[in-house]
Amino acid sequence: MNPNPGALFVIGSGLKLYREYLVRTVAARARESGLRLVLINNLKPTWQHEYFDDITVVNVFDHALLAETARELASRYTVAGVLCWDEPLVMPAAELAAEFGVPGLSIPGVHGCRDKHSCRVRLTAAGLPQPGFHLAADLGDARAAAARIGYPVIVKPRALGASMGVSLARDEQELDAAYRVAHEASLVGDEPYRGGAIVEGFADGPEISIDGAVHKGEYLPMFVARKSTGLPPFFEETGHLVDAADPLLRDEDLLGVLAGAHRVLGIENGITHTEVRLTARGPVIIEVNGRLGGDLIPFLGRTATGIDPGSVLFDVATGQRPDVTPTRSEVAGIRFGYPDHDCVVHSVEVPGAGPGLVTASAMVEPGTTLRLPPGGYIARHSFVVCQAPDPQTCLDRLEHAASLVAVEAVEIEPPPAGSTLEMPAGLLDVDE
Repeated sequence: MNPNPGALFVIGSGLKLYREYLVRTVAARARESGLRLVLINNLKPTWQHEYFDDITVVNVFDHALLAETARELASRYTVAGVLCWDEPLVMPAAELAAEFGVPGLSIPGVHGCRDKHSCRVRLTAAGLPQPGFHLAADLGDARAAAARIGYPVIVKPRALGASMGVSLARDEQELDAAYRVAHEASLVGDEPYRGGAIVEGFADGPEISIDGAVHKGEYLPMFVARKSTGLPPFFEETGHLVDAADPLLRDEDLLGVLAGAHRVLGIENGITHTEVRLTARGPVIIEVNGRLGGDLIPFLGRTATGIDPGSVLFDVATGQRPDVTPTRSEVAGIRFGYPDHDCVVHSVEVPGAGPGLVTASAMVEPGTTLRLPPGGYIARHSFVVCQAPDPQTCLDRLEHAASLVAVEAVEIEPPPAGSTLEMPAGLLDVDE
């Protein structure tokens, strides 16, 4: 008989603003199941103490050190599952799940999610609709690829999230700038994927994302988010709208492409966030991420559908088939506030009440520098979340709530071209 208590390992809690609602549900499910909740985190804990039974602070971005720490903890616990919802950590988390013999994305699955080039290669080989693409090692290579694929093209880093370093190029002059942006952005990512850029054909059409669970290879869609972007030629995500009654949840072509992609990539257990363009020739997968969506999309999904993504995540991590049946039919949306120019923020005030307002929050502290692309990304000062019985009413409520956000800031000059990209401190879902 194993004397060690059963435990669920969580790799990185994420920020309270973005992820506490998930942690709260996971902690409740763990207690009900008699499991300890064990956190390996990058920063000293504050709010996490309420939910976790054991917290170890270590540099989780040093993957060898993370693995060593997890193994030491596994000598004291019987590992029942490994959870992770932060993009930079999904790879080591999946590797640990495989090592401990618990449900996970699988090694081929996580590589297909984390490495955008690998994803393109495998989906194309399987005959799934994909744009032309090429992993360019230098600018000359990128120029040749763009000429072969045909303009306009998208140029992006190989393994970053949140649309960082992604831009549209309509000709060779714009390609030169786009390649430099993608290459420089890649240098803040995981070392194996630094340098160069992916050049791919532009899949024209509305962009959506789908959060879905995977249990023993079975794909179970949960909710669709309609995405809004801004700041062209970049693709900053300015908002999302989730409708529990979205007809895309019943679209056989879309569901077939999603299930096929997950099967091809070899994803076994977990929750994925898949981005898709709805083109004239059908749905085209842009990328599959081996984690829940960011930008509070899972919170919108829960608000609109009643499906609790934290509970679903607990189920798939512990080998149970989750119930993804909606229990309500509403619409929920989020709108992010961006400055008009690079600035230093002095204060942000958000509305405390309003029609359909679910929550609103400042996203920066006084004195924070916000830089727009290409000098910085995710330059958000605030967000508002609203719900409504139908999409248009929700959009109207978001517009009204966003108009009530008051920001005091001082404009600053953009950084010189070629400056090292600074990660947007406090705005990512990771404790960096």
